[in-house]
Amino acid sequence: MTAHRWTRRDFFKSSGLTVAALAGAPALIAGCSRVDNGGSTGASMEADPLARFKQAGTIKVGIANEQPYGYRDKDGNLTGEAPEVARVIFKALGVDKLEAQIVDSFGSLIPGLQSGQYDFIAAGMFITPERCAQIAFSNPDYAAANAFLVAKGNPKQITSFEDIAEGGAKVGVLEGAVEKGYAESGGVKGDQIKVFPNQNAAFKGILAGRVDAVALTAVSLRWTLQQQYADEPLEVTESFVPVVGGKEQVGAGGYGFRKNDTALLQAFNAELKKLQDAKGVLPIIEKFGFTQTEVDNAAKLTAQQLCAGS
Repeated sequence: MTAHRWTRRDFFKSSGLTVAALAGAPALIAGCSRVDNGGSTGASMEADPLARFKQAGTIKVGIANEQPYGYRDKDGNLTGEAPEVARVIFKALGVDKLEAQIVDSFGSLIPGLQSGQYDFIAAGMFITPERCAQIAFSNPDYAAANAFLVAKGNPKQITSFEDIAEGGAKVGVLEGAVEKGYAESGGVKGDQIKVFPNQNAAFKGILAGRVDAVALTAVSLRWTLQQQYADEPLEVTESFVPVVGGKEQVGAGGYGFRKNDTALLQAFNAELKKLQDAKGVLPIIEKFGFTQTEVDNAAKLTAQQLCAGS
C-alpha cells in the first residue's frame, strides 16, 4: 500500500470510476416499517414513512458529534456538513425539522439506526461494502482524502500508514471508522493502534502523548484543529488516498437509512440529485472547509458503485 497526494485527476484516473447517474442507487427490498417506543405504525404509514414525517413535521437524525460533519455548536444547535445538507433536502420533501440524537461513539451510529433510535444517519459516513451490508446509503454528497494529525514539525515524518508500521509509531483512529482497516492493511500492528470513542478524545490523546498521529479525513482534522486546537503544537499532514491491495480507497460520504426504508431513500436521492445539478451543495458546506473538488468528486459517484467496491 502506498500513499499519493490527493488530486482530482489522480482520484478518478486511478480509481477507474466513471460518471454515473446519481439516481442509480442500489436496489433495495421493497416496503418499509418503523418501530417507535415498542409500537408499530399503521399500514398506510408503513408504506410511506415520508408521509408520517411530513405529518409530524420532524425526522430523527443520528450524529456522532464529529466536526465538521455533524455536531451541536456552542449554542446547542444541530449543524455540520451532513445535517445542513439533509435539512435542505428534507425541507424540500416537506419535513421542516431535524431532531438530533447524539451517540457516544461513531461506531454506535449503525446499531442505533438499526434499533430505531433515529430515522437516518447524517454524520459524513464513508460508504463501504461492509457498511452497505448492514444499512442502505444515499448517493454521496462529498468525497475527501485522508491525512494525519501530528506534532508540530512532524518529528516522526509520518505521511502514510507504512511510515507508522515501519517506524513503530502509534496511531489513533475513531471507533467504527475506516482508518483502522487502512492502518492494518498498511502493516500497522494491533498494539500500535489506539481506538478512541470520538474526535475530541483522539485530539486529547495525541496531546497527552498516547499516540504519535491521528488518522481521519483531511477536512475533519484541519477544521477541528482550526476551530478548537489552534493554539496547540499540532499540524495536519498533506492529504493522501489510502491504497489497499493496490487499489485506492475512495472516501465518499453519504447518509445512512434502514434497508427497508426504500421509498424514503429514493425520495432523498432524488432531491440530492436536484441539489447537485443546481450546484447547490457547495454553498451549504463550504463554511465547514469543503471545496468544489470534494463536491464535484462526489457527484460522479453513486452508492451502488461504492457499495460494490468499484
